[in-house]
Amino acid sequence: MMVVAVWSVIIVMSCFVFLMLCSIPALWPFLVMYMIWIFCIDTSPAYGSRLSPWFRSLKIWQYFAEYYPASLLKECDLPADRPYVFGYHPHGIIGMGALATFATEATGFSKAFPGIKPHLLTLTNNFHVPLYREVILSLGISSVSRQSCSNILSRGAGQAITIVVGGAAESLSARPGTADLTLKRRLGFIKVAIQHGADLVPVFSFGENDIYNQMPNEKGTTVYALQKKFQSMFGFTLPLFHGRGLLNYNLGLMPYRRRIVSVTGRPIHVQRCEKPPLEEVERVHQKYIEELTRIWNTYKDEFAKTRLRELSIVD
Repeated sequence: MMVVAVWSVIIVMSCFVFLMLCSIPALWPFLVMYMIWIFCIDTSPAYGSRLSPWFRSLKIWQYFAEYYPASLLKECDLPADRPYVFGYHPHGIIGMGALATFATEATGFSKAFPGIKPHLLTLTNNFHVPLYREVILSLGISSVSRQSCSNILSRGAGQAITIVVGGAAESLSARPGTADLTLKRRLGFIKVAIQHGADLVPVFSFGENDIYNQMPNEKGTTVYALQKKFQSMFGFTLPLFHGRGLLNYNLGLMPYRRRIVSVTGRPIHVQRCEKPPLEEVERVHQKYIEELTRIWNTYKDEFAKTRLRELSIVD
């Protein structure tokens, strides 16, 4: 539980520790050099070059996964003779299942898919947070920029990126018992996969939307309008959510203790093409949606028994 509690506030803790360090004049020269390193020199977020197998395999991540518990369900083997693009759905509020499955060895990713080196992708802004960035870089987490995707996939066979496709827009509709996916117009990750000849692997994470509650923010409300405005200005948004506390189960920033099962579907093979026509991108996109829907229909009665409605593909 403590590992989950710490991770829930790790960004705040990192900023606090950094500010405390800034209060020590003797450290100022080192801190200035560190900030220059972050903003002007270090290119690791765009290459995923800091991944540490040792750090990903620490026992603390197993405790993290066991809290929910989070697990990985593999439908078929993936040969390590090609690169892969995993599409993760739904985004949820924070994406705890994505972290447990693709940024650590807590659910046994490397045992399930030997020879494949995963890189979970996140917003570039996260790599501007001192100290916190060092943690996520060690987990192999990289920037979700197009250049980063290209840099990693260009290294060839066995390289894999995981994109939480719905992004900030989808997080605004993350509520227990629902599966509203922002996917209809998300073609960028399909195009990237085709350009690098990377097979697409849909991943549906049952329970991801169930670990937090979100305040009402239906389309047309002032809250929703402000959240979308914030997203347009800063590239991310702030869902008004709550979970449980460390000593209570009613209010806090910790996620609720509810099972997360990430199902990796059947790969969709693509033919490499540097400039794929729109028709080809849309064709592969449709196959991707069909495979994702198949995963939902196959496992919904086992892992989504308390659902309030069926899977919905929106925007």
